[in-house]
Amino acid sequence: MDLINRPRRLRRTPVLRRMVRETRLSPDALILPFFVMEGKGIKQEIASMPGQYHYSCDTLPAGVEQAVNSGVGAVLLFGIPDEKDATGSGAWADEGVVQRAVRTLRTRFPELLIVTDVCLCEYTDHGHCGVLDSETVDNDKTLPLLASTALSHVRAGADMVAPSDMMDGRVAAIREMLDQNGHSHIPVMSYAAKYASAFYGPFREAAGSAPGKGDRKGYQMDPHNAKEAMLEVGLDSVEGADILMIKPALSYLDVIRQVADQALRPVAAYSVSGEYAMIKAAARAGYLDEHAAMCESALSVFRAGADILITYYASELAQAMERGDIG
Repeated sequence: MDLINRPRRLRRTPVLRRMVRETRLSPDALILPFFVMEGKGIKQEIASMPGQYHYSCDTLPAGVEQAVNSGVGAVLLFGIPDEKDATGSGAWADEGVVQRAVRTLRTRFPELLIVTDVCLCEYTDHGHCGVLDSETVDNDKTLPLLASTALSHVRAGADMVAPSDMMDGRVAAIREMLDQNGHSHIPVMSYAAKYASAFYGPFREAAGSAPGKGDRKGYQMDPHNAKEAMLEVGLDSVEGADILMIKPALSYLDVIRQVADQALRPVAAYSVSGEYAMIKAAARAGYLDEHAAMCESALSVFRAGADILITYYASELAQAMERGDIG
């Protein structure tokens, strides 16, 4: 018998199982999103995302403190203004909701990694990610507004900016703006391959960012295309992106794998609101074990090659890693 080539399985004790794992996870790789709105004393659960909340700037630190105590060291902020207009001018206002939230967190949590979403969709009265020319987004007119938004976030104290708009050239515009204003050290995490997905529904409700007319298929990616993702990733890399994000995560594990194999940048994946809501709904109906499904889905993203996972389950995953349930 050929003992060398004979297929066999190790008899794995719990310690040995952990020792020989090919994929290892750490809470350091997790980012937890937060939704911040105008007002005071607000902590309202989001109906389509049980366990997630709208916070006002004064209640946000308590929510972040819970996450930090769970082992999460990074947050991603989305702002929900009271007033919107055609250009989304609230996005770059010095006293905008995200800018105030950043300053609040920077004072309270000096070691926290604060990432801000850079887009106009929450701030425009039409719900699109850029300025409209008739009913079409004007890519080039949008770029300086995105760059101004990124700069305002950094001046407030953000450690990293994450443009999610999918305008062509926005990474270069943001990089140039930051560099010219003395912030060349601030990294850009680009939503490099952001697909036009059905899984954004709960987020758009939470952020009040659904387009009033039309859709975003003209500037977000076609779910049929994987090669195009590599083109977008390459362009963002050349323009100065420091981290490349794929969104959503679970339906695009093949894209994460391709990018991880070929790109010379760290890869992030965003496990979006619809993915979170599906697990929550199925668990509440008794169809599956929420904890096990949460762990397995996160593991699949890291196994596909992601270095960073943005997820609404970040706190629970950090605790699961600490206990050894996953990691």
